[in-house]
Amino acid sequence: MTKGLEGLREHALSVAHVSAALELSREPKWNQIEADWRLMIDQEFAFGMSTEDGRLVASGLAVPYSDVFAWIAMILVTAEFRRRGIATHLMRRCIDTILERNRIPALDATPEGRQVYLPLGFEDVYTITRLFTPQLALTVEGSHDKSVRPMNEADLTAVTAYDTTPFGADRAYVLEDLLRRMPECAFVAEARGAIRGYVLARDGLYSPQIGPLVADAGDIALSLVRRALTSISGPVCIDVSDHHRELMDWLKSCGLAPQFPFIRMIHGRSRPLDDPDRVYVIAGPELG
Repeated sequence: MTKGLEGLREHALSVAHVSAALELSREPKWNQIEADWRLMIDQEFAFGMSTEDGRLVASGLAVPYSDVFAWIAMILVTAEFRRRGIATHLMRRCIDTILERNRIPALDATPEGRQVYLPLGFEDVYTITRLFTPQLALTVEGSHDKSVRPMNEADLTAVTAYDTTPFGADRAYVLEDLLRRMPECAFVAEARGAIRGYVLARDGLYSPQIGPLVADAGDIALSLVRRALTSISGPVCIDVSDHHRELMDWLKSCGLAPQFPFIRMIHGRSRPLDDPDRVYVIAGPELG
């Protein structure tokens, strides 16, 4: 066995590991809850490292989208087992498994993580900023944009069809999960019977998270995020693509402040898999 992995057993993650996996993400104060882990573990790329007595000490997984790409996430190692090469091992495990299935590995990296991923063949695509406020108090002046209405389950087929081109793959199972979790923050924009954009959100350990938000134009994106935010009181976070400056500036004017950056990276290519002009807010660094 590779030095540093002695005494550990690699295995697939299953729903039986959800509680233990949640402890891994709680340690660095990440925002995931059990529902997030269930969504991700339920897919085909989920690995763990456990001690001989069955204690889960590390995780690494990828969220697959169609037969196109898979999003690497949740590379976590509990503190006492760090600096033993476990994270690198799990990262390579995810990359190799994705490539073996003829899919493209992708991820959203922190600046520190970027330095690790560049030598592994990942290239920069574009940057994202997480905005956060501990207490949202948004007052919307005037009437709501009448082209924006609440989303319901009957909209999922049409929303998925709309989303597939700008996102770059079908992610119906993710959209369905998010709609179920926070329906009060789910909205769709329409014009002449055609979808022009949508927004979803999910609950989190420390705050709700708005996203994804996909729209045909900036004014539509602004109307959608405004409606979603009026459904939230208290803390909220949102991961906004940096090139959408108008949306970023409006959110800052509402009291959301930059918390930390991400760099979207793709293995072996610098061209995006999605359409950056229409993807305003990502679903989160673990979901793409």
